[in-house]
Amino acid sequence: MSVGSRLNTLLEQAPVVLPSLLLCDFGNLEREIDRLEKADTKALHLDIMDGDFVPNLTYGLPIVKALRRLTDLPLDTHLMISRPERYIDAFHQAGADMITVHIEATDDPSAVLRQIRRLGICAGIALNPKTPLSAVEHLVTDCDLVLMMSVEPGFGGQTFDPTVLKKLKMARELFGDRTVLEVDGGVNEETITECTRAGAQLMVAGSAIFGRPDYKSAMEVLRTKALQA
Repeated sequence: MSVGSRLNTLLEQAPVVLPSLLLCDFGNLEREIDRLEKADTKALHLDIMDGDFVPNLTYGLPIVKALRRLTDLPLDTHLMISRPERYIDAFHQAGADMITVHIEATDDPSAVLRQIRRLGICAGIALNPKTPLSAVEHLVTDCDLVLMMSVEPGFGGQTFDPTVLKKLKMARELFGDRTVLEVDGGVNEETITECTRAGAQLMVAGSAIFGRPDYKSAMEVLRTKALQA
Protein backbone atom coordinates (compact mmCIF):
# COMPACT_ATOMS: atom_id res chain seq x y z
CA MET A 1 0.00 0.00 0.00
CA SER A 2 1.39 3.42 -0.92
CA VAL A 3 1.97 6.02 1.76
CA GLY A 4 -0.68 8.23 0.19
CA SER A 5 -3.13 5.35 0.38
CA ARG A 6 -2.16 4.71 3.99
CA LEU A 7 -2.84 8.32 4.93
CA ASN A 8 -6.14 8.26 3.07
CA THR A 9 -7.09 5.05 4.88
CA LEU A 10 -6.39 6.76 8.22
CA LEU A 11 -8.49 9.75 7.23
CA GLU A 12 -11.39 7.53 6.18
CA GLN A 13 -11.47 6.33 9.80
CA ALA A 14 -11.03 9.79 11.35
CA PRO A 15 -10.98 10.78 14.08
CA VAL A 16 -8.04 8.46 14.74
CA VAL A 17 -6.19 8.00 18.04
CA LEU A 18 -2.46 7.43 17.63
CA PRO A 19 -0.66 5.96 20.66
CA SER A 20 2.59 7.78 21.41
CA LEU A 21 5.21 5.19 22.32
CA LEU A 22 7.11 7.66 24.51
CA LEU A 23 5.62 6.09 27.65
CA CYS A 24 5.54 2.45 26.55
CA ASP A 25 7.58 -0.33 28.14
CA PHE A 26 10.64 -0.50 25.88
CA GLY A 27 11.88 -3.54 27.79
CA ASN A 28 8.91 -5.43 26.34
CA LEU A 29 8.48 -3.70 23.00
CA GLU A 30 7.14 -6.71 21.11
CA ARG A 31 4.50 -7.30 23.79
CA GLU A 32 3.53 -3.62 23.75
CA ILE A 33 3.02 -3.63 19.99
CA ASP A 34 0.97 -6.81 20.24
CA ARG A 35 -1.27 -5.22 22.88
CA LEU A 36 -1.73 -2.10 20.75
CA GLU A 37 -2.56 -4.10 17.63
CA LYS A 38 -5.15 -6.09 19.59
CA ALA A 39 -6.61 -2.74 20.68
CA ASP A 40 -7.28 -2.00 16.98
CA THR A 41 -4.62 0.71 16.75
CA LYS A 42 -4.49 2.29 13.28
CA ALA A 43 -0.99 3.84 13.44
CA LEU A 44 1.84 4.48 15.90
CA HIS A 45 3.27 7.88 16.83
CA LEU A 46 7.02 8.03 17.47
CA ASP A 47 8.44 10.97 19.44
CA ILE A 48 12.10 11.38 18.46
CA MET A 49 13.94 13.87 20.71
CA ASP A 50 17.59 14.86 20.52
CA GLY A 51 18.24 16.65 23.83
CA ASP A 52 19.03 19.81 21.86
CA PHE A 53 15.83 21.08 20.24
CA VAL A 54 13.93 19.82 23.29
CA PRO A 55 15.23 19.19 26.84
CA ASN A 56 14.87 15.45 26.63
CA LEU A 57 16.58 12.55 24.85
CA THR A 58 14.43 9.63 23.76
CA TYR A 59 15.08 7.01 21.09
CA GLY A 60 16.26 7.04 17.51
CA LEU A 61 16.84 4.97 14.41
CA PRO A 62 17.38 1.54 16.04
CA ILE A 63 13.96 1.67 17.71
CA VAL A 64 12.26 2.75 14.47
CA LYS A 65 13.94 -0.16 12.66
CA ALA A 66 12.85 -2.55 15.42
CA LEU A 67 9.27 -1.31 15.23
CA ARG A 68 9.25 -1.74 11.46
CA ARG A 69 10.19 -5.38 11.95
CA LEU A 70 7.47 -5.86 14.57
CA THR A 71 4.47 -4.29 12.83
CA ASP A 72 2.96 -3.26 9.52
CA LEU A 73 1.15 -0.33 11.15
CA PRO A 74 2.01 3.10 9.72
CA LEU A 75 4.79 4.81 11.67
CA ASP A 76 4.03 8.49 12.26
CA THR A 77 7.52 9.80 13.03
CA HIS A 78 7.67 13.15 14.85
CA LEU A 79 11.19 14.57 14.73
CA MET A 80 11.74 16.96 17.63
CA ILE A 81 15.35 17.46 16.62
CA SER A 82 17.54 20.30 15.44
CA ARG A 83 18.35 20.42 11.71
CA PRO A 84 16.15 17.43 10.86
CA GLU A 85 17.22 17.56 7.21
CA ARG A 86 20.35 15.64 8.24
CA TYR A 87 18.31 12.55 9.16
CA ILE A 88 15.30 12.45 6.83
CA ASP A 89 16.75 9.78 4.54
CA ALA A 90 17.87 7.64 7.48
CA PHE A 91 14.44 7.65 9.12
CA HIS A 92 12.82 6.83 5.80
CA GLN A 93 15.18 3.88 5.37
CA ALA A 94 14.42 2.80 8.94
CA GLY A 95 10.75 2.47 8.04
CA ALA A 96 9.00 5.78 8.71
CA ASP A 97 5.79 6.25 6.71
CA MET A 98 5.16 9.81 7.87
CA ILE A 99 7.80 12.32 8.95
CA THR A 100 6.93 15.56 10.71
CA VAL A 101 9.51 18.25 11.44
CA HIS A 102 9.27 21.41 13.52
CA ILE A 103 9.25 24.79 11.86
CA GLU A 104 11.32 26.07 14.79
CA ALA A 105 14.04 23.45 14.20
CA THR A 106 15.22 24.26 10.68
CA ASP A 107 16.24 27.31 8.67
CA ASP A 108 14.42 26.15 5.53
CA PRO A 109 11.31 24.14 6.42
CA SER A 110 9.99 24.26 2.87
CA ALA A 111 13.11 22.53 1.56
CA VAL A 112 12.87 19.85 4.26
CA LEU A 113 9.23 19.16 3.45
CA ARG A 114 10.08 18.79 -0.23
CA GLN A 115 12.93 16.48 0.77
CA ILE A 116 10.45 14.26 2.62
CA ARG A 117 7.94 14.26 -0.23
CA ARG A 118 10.60 13.26 -2.75
CA LEU A 119 10.94 10.02 -0.80
CA GLY A 120 7.28 9.30 -1.44
CA ILE A 121 6.22 9.56 2.19
CA CYS A 122 3.88 11.86 4.09
CA ALA A 123 5.39 15.23 5.05
CA GLY A 124 4.26 17.13 8.12
CA ILE A 125 5.10 20.45 9.75
CA ALA A 126 4.76 20.92 13.52
CA LEU A 127 4.54 24.07 15.56
CA ASN A 128 4.96 24.69 19.27
CA PRO A 129 2.23 26.30 21.39
CA LYS A 130 3.81 29.76 21.27
CA THR A 131 4.41 29.70 17.50
CA PRO A 132 1.63 31.50 15.61
CA LEU A 133 -0.31 29.70 12.92
CA SER A 134 0.79 32.35 10.44
CA ALA A 135 4.32 30.91 10.64
CA VAL A 136 3.27 27.78 8.75
CA GLU A 137 0.58 29.21 6.49
CA HIS A 138 2.96 29.53 3.53
CA LEU A 139 4.03 25.87 3.91
CA VAL A 140 0.65 24.24 3.41
CA THR A 141 1.26 23.46 -0.26
CA ASP A 142 4.53 21.72 0.68
CA CYS A 143 3.09 19.41 3.33
CA ASP A 144 0.37 16.84 3.92
CA LEU A 145 -0.35 17.57 7.57
CA VAL A 146 0.06 20.21 10.25
CA LEU A 147 0.76 19.03 13.78
CA MET A 148 -0.26 21.37 16.59
CA MET A 149 1.58 20.91 19.88
CA SER A 150 -0.77 21.36 22.83
CA VAL A 151 2.12 21.15 25.32
CA GLU A 152 5.71 22.36 25.20
CA PRO A 153 7.58 19.47 23.55
CA GLY A 154 9.98 17.39 25.58
CA PHE A 155 8.12 15.30 28.13
CA GLY A 156 4.99 13.16 28.27
CA GLY A 157 2.18 13.55 30.76
CA GLN A 158 1.89 17.34 30.54
CA THR A 159 -1.30 19.37 30.92
CA PHE A 160 -3.21 20.22 27.77
CA ASP A 161 -2.98 23.86 26.63
CA PRO A 162 -6.50 24.86 25.50
CA THR A 163 -5.20 27.67 23.29
CA VAL A 164 -4.48 24.99 20.68
CA LEU A 165 -8.23 24.69 20.09
CA LYS A 166 -8.39 28.18 18.62
CA LYS A 167 -5.40 27.34 16.41
CA LEU A 168 -7.08 24.19 15.16
CA LYS A 169 -10.26 26.04 14.28
CA MET A 170 -8.30 28.76 12.48
CA ALA A 171 -6.25 26.16 10.61
CA ARG A 172 -9.35 24.32 9.43
CA GLU A 173 -10.83 27.58 8.18
CA LEU A 174 -7.60 28.67 6.48
CA PHE A 175 -6.48 25.35 5.01
CA GLY A 176 -9.83 23.68 4.35
CA ASP A 177 -9.95 19.93 3.88
CA ARG A 178 -6.74 19.70 1.88
CA THR A 179 -4.53 19.59 4.99
CA VAL A 180 -4.63 16.95 7.71
CA LEU A 181 -4.67 18.38 11.24
CA GLU A 182 -3.00 16.50 14.08
CA VAL A 183 -2.77 17.43 17.77
CA ASP A 184 -0.17 16.17 20.24
CA GLY A 185 0.11 16.70 23.99
CA GLY A 186 -2.24 16.24 26.91
CA VAL A 187 -4.85 14.46 24.81
CA ASN A 188 -7.05 12.35 27.06
CA GLU A 189 -10.71 11.51 27.70
CA GLU A 190 -11.32 15.03 29.02
CA THR A 191 -9.75 16.92 26.09
CA ILE A 192 -10.15 14.76 23.00
CA THR A 193 -13.74 15.73 22.20
CA GLU A 194 -12.83 19.41 21.98
CA CYS A 195 -9.90 18.55 19.72
CA THR A 196 -12.06 16.79 17.16
CA ARG A 197 -14.70 19.48 17.47
CA ALA A 198 -12.03 22.07 16.63
CA GLY A 199 -11.01 20.18 13.48
CA ALA A 200 -8.32 17.66 14.45
CA GLN A 201 -8.38 14.34 12.61
CA LEU A 202 -5.39 12.64 14.21
CA MET A 203 -4.99 12.74 18.00
CA VAL A 204 -1.78 11.62 19.69
CA ALA A 205 -2.27 10.12 23.15
CA GLY A 206 0.36 8.84 25.57
CA SER A 207 -0.44 8.56 29.27
CA ALA A 208 -4.17 8.23 28.49
CA ILE A 209 -3.28 4.83 27.01
CA PHE A 210 -0.03 3.67 28.59
CA GLY A 211 -1.14 4.86 32.01
CA ARG A 212 -4.05 2.40 31.89
CA PRO A 213 -3.91 -1.36 32.57
CA ASP A 214 -6.08 -2.24 29.56
CA TYR A 215 -5.02 -0.60 26.29
CA LYS A 216 -8.07 -1.84 24.41
CA SER A 217 -10.56 -0.24 26.79
CA ALA A 218 -8.47 2.95 26.98
CA MET A 219 -8.49 3.24 23.20
CA GLU A 220 -12.24 2.56 23.05
CA VAL A 221 -12.92 5.32 25.57
CA LEU A 222 -10.83 7.80 23.59
CA ARG A 223 -12.46 6.85 20.28
CA THR A 224 -15.93 7.17 21.79
CA LYS A 225 -15.14 10.58 23.22
CA ALA A 226 -13.60 11.71 19.92
CA LEU A 227 -16.76 10.74 18.04
CA GLN A 228 -18.90 12.85 20.37
CA ALA A 229 -17.73 16.06 18.66
